[in-house]
Amino acid sequence: MKYITGIHALNLNCSLETCGDWHQSAIQWEKPFMRDIRDSIFGSYGIEGNVKIPGCNGLYFAANHIRALLDLLELGKFTIAQGMRDDFICNPLYTQEIFWQVAKLKSSPLWTQIDDFMKREYRGQWLDFEGGMNLYENLQY
Repeated sequence: MKYITGIHALNLNCSLETCGDWHQSAIQWEKPFMRDIRDSIFGSYGIEGNVKIPGCNGLYFAANHIRALLDLLELGKFTIAQGMRDDFICNPLYTQEIFWQVAKLKSSPLWTQIDDFMKREYRGQWLDFEGGMNLYENLQY
């Protein structure tokens, strides 16, 4: 299943209590950035249906704001995702959920950059989570 994601999805309404981007008029909507759920470790997580996009007829599947940012991290598009915590999510209610989803990328060849990005965005919160995650992984063996 294909869905709208990235900066396009950040400029659409979603069911979360997040702020998204809101530069709709500056975005080209003729060919929004799309992915297929089969191409991501996140599968159908965070995909919403019945989404209307500006200037287009019909309804589409689209990533919610968290999923759109996860896709950007998975693809290494860190510049676009910059401001994740304070500019796009704007709600600490989702921090732990985001951390557990980002942790799924630990086997990614981009993990070092993803980890650095999360340290810049979430500072000590990410370091605390990472320390707990590493402890949890060690207890599993």
